[in-house]
Amino acid sequence: MAVGARDELDIALVKKYASMKVDNPIQVSMVDASKMYEAMNDYASTQKAMILMKNKLYSTCTKATAMAIQYNKTKPLTPRAQMC
Repeated sequence: MAVGARDELDIALVKKYASMKVDNPIQVSMVDASKMYEAMNDYASTQKAMILMKNKLYSTCTKATAMAIQYNKTKPLTPRAQMC
């Protein structure tokens, strides 16, 4: 399959835009790769620290809740031998 202008309109468009310089906004605003990787690493480290902190907080709250539970007797317990 051939690549290129096939009809009059395509030929005219090729002639018109062949001499024009095109600004590529993606290349102009590109960030240095090492800075991007560094930012990604910082973000990942922050997320990891937050997850570890959440897990530690969950564990601490669970322990505190378990230690605060008080069991109260609702009725006196009697041995089975006395019930018969």
